[in-house]
Amino acid sequence: MSLTHGEIFRMTPHPQKPPMFSTPQQLAQRTGANTTDRFHYLQELVTEFRTTADQDAKRQVLANLANFAYDPINYDWLWQLNVVNLFLECVPDPDDKIREFGIGGLCNLCLEKRNKEYINSKPSNIASIIGCLSDDNEEIVLNATTILMFLITPASKKRNTFDNLFPLLSVCLIRLLKYSNTIPTDIVTESVKTQMRQFASSPSPRLSNLARVFLEDYFEDRDVVSSSGAGVQTC
Repeated sequence: MSLTHGEIFRMTPHPQKPPMFSTPQQLAQRTGANTTDRFHYLQELVTEFRTTADQDAKRQVLANLANFAYDPINYDWLWQLNVVNLFLECVPDPDDKIREFGIGGLCNLCLEKRNKEYINSKPSNIASIIGCLSDDNEEIVLNATTILMFLITPASKKRNTFDNLFPLLSVCLIRLLKYSNTIPTDIVTESVKTQMRQFASSPSPRLSNLARVFLEDYFEDRDVVSSSGAGVQTC
């Protein structure tokens, strides 16, 4: 689904897998006869994003790519076009909307096996997503939280000893060095848990509910209500 001029993309994160299409016949029905045109159109969007000097056009193109990333039909083409890396490059962008659409696109792609493995393969990818938890834009925080939930694997659930011993210092390091390859890739850490507890007391129902799901499902924190008032200190 593409956006018309003036529309704004909104990713609504939810800790459930997007609907998939179970048979080749269903995929073919949705794809249509001319799949080449779809690939070329996506290719043109990527090229336009890379080459345009118009910031509004860049935002619009990125919003379209993020929307296309929601449909499993497009996964192979988006993988061929390395769109997952394009989205990752947008995460630290100074433009708030570029960051929002980039992280929204990642949220749409990250359950697909190749994309999930690619994102998890680089410590800097995980660190930059964790860094988004401190963003002022709630949409970015919601998508980053959802992505982290989707990316969790047995390896990423291992607790980092340093993080357990020095949670405040770990939060500071993530914020200061979030794009460095030296940051641990663990997701289920004390620093992330502290941030989720802070979010659990947010006045925003979407953020507080999502944080509570994260805490209960991945930290086995059943006492969210009593612990949610604990804030996290800042660097």
